Amino acid sequence: MKRKCFIFDLDGVIVDTAKYHYQAWKALANDLGIDFSIEQNEQLKGVSRVQSLEKILKWGGRTLDPIEFQDKMNQKNTNYLEYISNMDTSELLPDVDRVLRFLTNNNQFITLGSASKNARPILDKVKITSLFDAIVDGNDVSKAKPNPEVFLKAARLTKSKAKNCIVFEDSVAGIQAANAAGMISIGIGDARILHEAQYNFEDFRGLSNTFLENLIKKS
Repeated sequence: MKRKCFIFDLDGVIVDTAKYHYQAWKALANDLGIDFSIEQNEQLKGVSRVQSLEKILKWGGRTLDPIEFQDKMNQKNTNYLEYISNMDTSELLPDVDRVLRFLTNNNQFITLGSASKNARPILDKVKITSLFDAIVDGNDVSKAKPNPEVFLKAARLTKSKAKNCIVFEDSVAGIQAANAAGMISIGIGDARILHEAQYNFEDFRGLSNTFLENLIKKS
């Protein structure tokens, strides 16, 4: 069987850490006197911490000097790390484990391509780190999605051509990055939002082993 490179985003694809990001950003925004909604949080998916804070400040009509800006980013991360400190395997999203095991059993490359700077500790918490052939996170890249840098680096680490890479993403920016890289894009979530993806599934329960087999065989 051909060896393809399957690249997974983390937040909203493998685990639902979006709720923890929302709680941490909301606490920070409220401290600054800025209202922050779930809808606005959707716009931060797949976006770096710096760009996320810039967006929140713009929505609130606020500015911060560089030292305050860094302090607020640190505050957000501290709050987020506190939220995720109690994560365990129960936080894996439905059928993620099945998909990862199927790909492992079929000798496929499994990689992570995430903007999160906390990806490695989260993978450790949910006990799936050993399944990954390569991990690329926010500590390893300088350009945020929709720039394809994170996915191209994952491909390079497995010596895979872009056309042989399949990306699972829950954000518009992530889908755009996968498409820009010339990879197969699979949206996990609301197909109306992720309509630029080549394939869409609400979650991995709708993604069969047969579908995965066909992706592997596809030239």
